[in-house]
This record gives sequence, structure tokens and C-alpha cells, in this order.
Amino acid sequence: MSGMLLRLVCTAALAAGTVLTPLPAAAAPEPGGGAAAAGGRSVPELLTDLQTLYREAEKATERYNATEEALDEQRATTERLEKALARTRLSLHDSKGAAGRLARQQYQSLSGLSPYVRLLLARDPQRALEQGHVIGQLARERAHTVGRLTGDTKQAEELARRARKALDARIALTERRGKERDQVVERLRDVEELLASLTREQLADLAELERSRVDEAQRELVASGALSGANAPSAAGERAVRYAVEQLGKPYEWGAEGPETYDCSGLTSEAWRAAGAEVPRTSQEQWARLERIDLVDLRPGDLVVYFHDATHVALYLGDGMVVQAPRPGARIKVSPVAANPVLGAVRPDPGGEPLGQYVPPELPEGATDGADEGYGAVYAPAAPETSAR
Repeated sequence: MSGMLLRLVCTAALAAGTVLTPLPAAAAPEPGGGAAAAGGRSVPELLTDLQTLYREAEKATERYNATEEALDEQRATTERLEKALARTRLSLHDSKGAAGRLARQQYQSLSGLSPYVRLLLARDPQRALEQGHVIGQLARERAHTVGRLTGDTKQAEELARRARKALDARIALTERRGKERDQVVERLRDVEELLASLTREQLADLAELERSRVDEAQRELVASGALSGANAPSAAGERAVRYAVEQLGKPYEWGAEGPETYDCSGLTSEAWRAAGAEVPRTSQEQWARLERIDLVDLRPGDLVVYFHDATHVALYLGDGMVVQAPRPGARIKVSPVAANPVLGAVRPDPGGEPLGQYVPPELPEGATDGADEGYGAVYAPAAPETSAR
């Protein structure tokens, strides 16, 4: 935990050109105490400020993730309409060609006798009747050609209207995504500025206070009897757990879905995709659309959702622990289930039968190292995107 915060502040300080100068020993606050810290704030106040900034960033990030998902769907809609419009325009071109041939035939027949007159004057009535049948068939084909031309014209106009509307929606989503990305970047800059203003002693005190609060929350949750360690995962849940464990130690990046970097919901959605189940991309949609379960029924592979607005999610490992992508500067790690305020839990495969025998995956060394508290998918984007793609 302390090492992660130090890495964050050093990164922020280097980016801002800030030189960290420790305060005099008398000014260094005690963990959780009320001694004055940066700007006259106590360590608990600093921790609250830091958590608030992360929370604001994560909210902006979840909005970004949701918009990105909507944009992907809109791209697919636009491409489908454009392909349908291209096919209809090709059919319309063929219909216009057939209509042109029909018009020429009609023009050429104006100088001749009416087919009814030819029938009356014919020496061979049977042959004339056969010709009349052919003429009738041609008339029906002409009517079909005219009808096809009219239908293709209307369909092309309607598809063109829908394609324009879909493109406008795509452009609007792209612009909104850019604004939401900028909001995340701004919040992360606020985090960097706060961290860069602190001394190493203050950072150590923050880490200790944060860790003690997590430990206390975990003890209270376990003592409440809300957790059970006896539940085995389903076959798909076991695959999701093993996938998540294989990602331990990888950095997370905002909006990332692997395979080298992840955000919180990117990790959980990809773990279950690897297990053969499609789950929503964002933590909020996972909470809204997956089946909810009581914490006492948690089994490995289930998803634990955090904060009142469902802006963080982790994958339950068992024995009161989760695998999560915590927050900026951190790597995927194993944390206590109470590392954040728990909103509830959901199960991606409610119909999955628990395994008769289950051996948990072996965790690598250092799986629990680093920050315990996660604040959602808050990663600075690598580069701005300006096109509607």
C-alpha cells in the first residue's frame, strides 16, 4: 500500500517538476491523528480528500466506459445501415435500368397496332390468343418492374434517413466520450497535485490509516457472519477465477479489457468471457443486469460490487478475498472483500451447479501486495481521439 502511494506521488512529482521536501519532524502527523498536514489538514482529512478525488474520477470513468460501449453499438448500427443502403441502391439501379427498358418498349409499340386490334384481324385466332397471353405476361412483368422501382426508391430514402440519424448519434457519442475522457484526466490531475504536495512521512501515515481502516472493515464483516467460506464455484466460476488469478500483477489502464492491462470491470467481464459467459462491460450494468445474491451465498467467481452507485467491482476468490484492479498506479491484486464499501454481489451463472471438489488456484508471491482500496476504472487515456471512427 505504502509503496504504491509512493510510486504515485513520485510519478506525479516528476510530471509536475515538484521536489518533495519532508516537513520538520514536529509537523509530521500521526496516523489517524488530528495533527496538521498539508494545507492545515489532518491525515484523516487528507485521506478523505484523496478518496473523494478518486471517487469523482471513477464516476467519470464509468460514464466514459458506458459511452464507449454505446458507441461500439452505434458503430455496428451505422455500418449495418450503410451496407443495407448500398444493397438497396444497387437494387434501385437495376430497377431503374429495367424501367428504362420498359419505357423504350412502350415507345416502340406506339407506332404499331393495338394487341386487341391485332387479335380481331388475325387469320389464326389460336395464334393470336397465344400472342395475347405473352402480351399479358409482359404487362404483368412491367407492373412488377414499376412496383419494384417504387419500393426500392422508398426503401432507399428511408435507409438514407436512418443512416444519417445513426451517424449523427455516433458523432454525438464521440463528442460526449471526449468530454468524459477530459473529466477523468482533470480528476486524475487533482489526485496527482494532492499526492505531489505530501511528504513521504505524510504518505506513510496515509497508507497506515487506510490499511487500518480496511482491516477493521474486514474484521467487522467476518464477525457479522455475512461471509461463508464453504461454497464451491461452478465449473464456469472456476475458469473465471483461474483467469483472474493469471492476471495478477498486471497494471491496469482505464478502459482496458486486456490482455496486458485492465480496468476493474474489464477484468471481471473478460474473466467471465474466458469462462464462456458474456457479462455487461461496466460495473453498473453488471450490478443492474446480473442476478443478485446474498453475501453469505458468495462462491468463487461471483462478482462483488462496491459503493452506492456501483462504480467498482471485483471477482470473489473465496475465504473473504477478492481479485481486483484497484486504482491508478496499482496492479491487479488479491484484497479483502471489505477493501471498499460493499454494495452487494451478483452471479453471472445462477444456473451453474457447484463443483463436487474444488482446489483453489495457487497464488503467486506478492499477490496481496499493494493498495487494498479500489476506486474504479480511473486511468489516464494514452492519447485523445477526435474521429467518429
